[in-house]
Amino acid sequence: MPRFARLATAAVAALAAASLHAPTAQATTPRPAEQPAEQPVQQPAEQPVRQPAEQPVRQAVTPVQANGQLRVCGLRLCNQNGKQIQLRGMSTHGLQWYHQCLNAASLDALAGDWRADVLRISMYIQEDGYETNPRLFTDRVHNLIEQATARGMYAIVDWHMLTPGDPHHNLSRAKTFFTEIARRHNGKNNVLYEIANEPNGVSWSRIRSYAHQIIPTIRRHDPDAPILVGTRAWSSLGVSEGASEREVVDNPVNATNIMYTFHFYAATHDGLYLDTLRRAADRIPVFVTEFGTQSASGDGADNFTRSQQYLDLMAQKKISWVNWNYSDDHRSGAVFTPGTCPGGPFAGTSRLKPAGAWVRERIRTPDDF
Repeated sequence: MPRFARLATAAVAALAAASLHAPTAQATTPRPAEQPAEQPVQQPAEQPVRQPAEQPVRQAVTPVQANGQLRVCGLRLCNQNGKQIQLRGMSTHGLQWYHQCLNAASLDALAGDWRADVLRISMYIQEDGYETNPRLFTDRVHNLIEQATARGMYAIVDWHMLTPGDPHHNLSRAKTFFTEIARRHNGKNNVLYEIANEPNGVSWSRIRSYAHQIIPTIRRHDPDAPILVGTRAWSSLGVSEGASEREVVDNPVNATNIMYTFHFYAATHDGLYLDTLRRAADRIPVFVTEFGTQSASGDGADNFTRSQQYLDLMAQKKISWVNWNYSDDHRSGAVFTPGTCPGGPFAGTSRLKPAGAWVRERIRTPDDF
């Protein structure tokens, strides 16, 4: 989810984070800007969406049929034949708030009309999520994995921890959850595991020690799936807390077939973040499991120019990406206009906000490098 910036104290960060991405009724605390002293630069009016002729629905060969079991080869994500690939797709919003946006019609549209390769299943742990009813939310994840599988998409199981920012706070819960998920779905070739959404307020060594406990938990039951490891400072590779990718490069997780996550929001995260991603991709395997064209709040004006710079870089370096988010939340980062869910329509552009139309086009017609 869109992350917060450095705050003066951990207490303030925890209070602010609790409101992130809840619907209006739950959002009781305004979210601070990533750099409180500076406001994101207002971009000039843009024409965000190119208008190519509409293409027919996805061909019969699905992404999973074409690529099979994925693995990390060197610095990149590769398919069953060792070819470097780039996945492009969408993240759900929190399953506790926008589960109604994830039905047969919407997922048909994501796979067929949007031609997405991957669905990121974002299950919050706190914020009225998993901890309130582990059985309910685990079953929702099971169901969405099956739905993605039936449509030939890859599924990222996102352990969406946010507040508290230390992943060890939910270590026992994570072991229970990932054990069940890996046991049930280890026969599938389309599942990836994201074990910590946005760690914050903790050191990289603390995150690394968590990964060293959760990765073996998954591997006992699913030895082949790629595992995605969150990085420090809201998965910014440390940048949002004054560090850099060097801490991961110099002290990587002791495991194979893993990638490190990076999140960005283009109206907030400027050239410093873009340069960090560029350097990191030449040293460690990176997967952008969340990004938005807006500010770090997931709202506000879109910066499509900066967003395209990120997408160009990710295409050049075969960095897979997932956009936040596939819902009808009122914020500009949710692709559908309010009231679209559950009835739709979800295909085409009639119910899309500008950011939704922009990202749909880029999933359907990626730039080639």
